[in-house]
Amino acid sequence: MTNLAIEIAGKKFQNPVMPASGTFGYGEVYTDFFSPNELGAVVCKTIKYESWEGNPTPRTCETSCGMLNAIGLQNVGREKFVKEKMPFLRQLKTNIIVSIAGSKIEEYGQLAARLDPVEGIDFLEVNISCPNVEAGSQVFGTNPDMAAAVTNAVKNNTHLPIIVKLTPNVTDITVIAKAVEAAGADAICAINTLLGMSIDINTGKPRIAKTKGGYSGPGIKPIAIRMVYEIAEAVKIPVIGVGGIMNWEDAVEFMMAGATAIQVGTATFVDPMTMPKIIKGLAEFLEKQEIDDIKKLIGTVKT
Repeated sequence: MTNLAIEIAGKKFQNPVMPASGTFGYGEVYTDFFSPNELGAVVCKTIKYESWEGNPTPRTCETSCGMLNAIGLQNVGREKFVKEKMPFLRQLKTNIIVSIAGSKIEEYGQLAARLDPVEGIDFLEVNISCPNVEAGSQVFGTNPDMAAAVTNAVKNNTHLPIIVKLTPNVTDITVIAKAVEAAGADAICAINTLLGMSIDINTGKPRIAKTKGGYSGPGIKPIAIRMVYEIAEAVKIPVIGVGGIMNWEDAVEFMMAGATAIQVGTATFVDPMTMPKIIKGLAEFLEKQEIDDIKKLIGTVKT
């Protein structure tokens, strides 16, 4: 039997497949299709310190090679998450990764401190693709010093391992990756959505209310793979690859580029069974290639 297990920050994952934050709710959304226990981990929708209703509608639109979204991190807030969402998550027999975000550096630390003692959480995923209200709305993840400061704030307020999710909207993503590694990140997730825009030619108006939004789907895969490769070459901590993964072949590409694990987002909207299919496809591919351990696939691209 092929071994699909991987390890991040000393924790074992039964396979390297997990949902991207924001595409799987708080774990219960897809239970009519398959058990979350089949996955290597469940990654929750991002939560902030206080609840938020999100941006005005329309907030999503389909494009020729993916989709745009400007949900605005709609979330239930820390207390409702702990009281109403964690009881279900606590029952699962897979890793639970809680995505967090903030508008200020101190908010990240406060949220990490609140979640630290909560039973059932295995990792915090730190979303730094958010605007810093104290720095003219500059996105935390576009500045290495701010990215490091957020990582530090979380690290100093939790014993949980932290995964820092990077924005691709930068000139050199390795600069940010090195900064968060030096600040204590246990792993890196890359990439978040690219900034995009779509216009309705009949009305002349943007197709989402906030004008611009996050572009995801198969159109961003080559960019995501390139960035995962660059990050994996630049840091020593594990990289979780995400961006345009639609099938098991895409997952193999990311792992060959250096990803230890992968996340699936937009594809799940097309086919809710995408992740179980990827797990099955990976096992069959490795068996066909006579590879007995999926870890042997990581970083094997021949350049």
